[in-house]
Amino acid sequence: MDLATILGMVVSFSLITLALMLGGSPIIFVDGPSMLIVFGGTIGATLTHYPLPVVLSVGRVIKKTLLAKTPSSQSIIDQFMEYANRARREGILSLEQVINNLDNAYVRKGMQLTVDGLEPDAIQGILEAEISSTEARHGTGIDLMGALASYAPALGMIGTVIGLVQMLQTMDDPSSIGPAMAVALITTFYGAILANLVFLPLVGKLKQRSKDEILIMEMQMEGILGIARGENPRIIAEKLSSFQPPKERKAG
Repeated sequence: MDLATILGMVVSFSLITLALMLGGSPIIFVDGPSMLIVFGGTIGATLTHYPLPVVLSVGRVIKKTLLAKTPSSQSIIDQFMEYANRARREGILSLEQVINNLDNAYVRKGMQLTVDGLEPDAIQGILEAEISSTEARHGTGIDLMGALASYAPALGMIGTVIGLVQMLQTMDDPSSIGPAMAVALITTFYGAILANLVFLPLVGKLKQRSKDEILIMEMQMEGILGIARGENPRIIAEKLSSFQPPKERKAG
């Protein structure tokens, strides 16, 4: 569970709600037609932009943002040091037992190719293709959230224009101008809230998640290739530690 994402949204919405309450009743910011225009319009525009399966995947995208857990770089180094030492002592075929217990499909594939005796260059090509495919999937989710962030404020402006047109049609009644103007501006408020407190922050978090995951996959690939080449475990550890920030590297 990513506490930073949840905490950030809770703090943002709580402070905005508190500000609304201090300024008067927050009920005046609840307007059905404005919600229909912003929420409905944003969903409709996104359905037009993307195929239905991609739009329906937004739930998985948000779930990944909140629940994804990336293994630490040090755990990756420890893992491959263990594999390399075992391969050196007992032979590469001894890793067959390890493969059966691996939960990570990417590492399992790479290790299986290594045990099967595939050339390191061929293994590298397959694993790099897997990384490229993962980046493409991440990019689709990021683009989807970015589209939502673009459409929400645009629909808010459309709702405001609609409200202003309706207000101008009742200019003969001065008492209706103030409430009508307030309702017109609420749609802009909804669009700005959705874009800047929900969608854009999720875009940023997804980009960071993607970078972290790809870095770990590249690190795992380097470990797999080191074992496939029969490199010294110490050399493998040094290569993998180069992926870590200097302050996280173990000495010696």
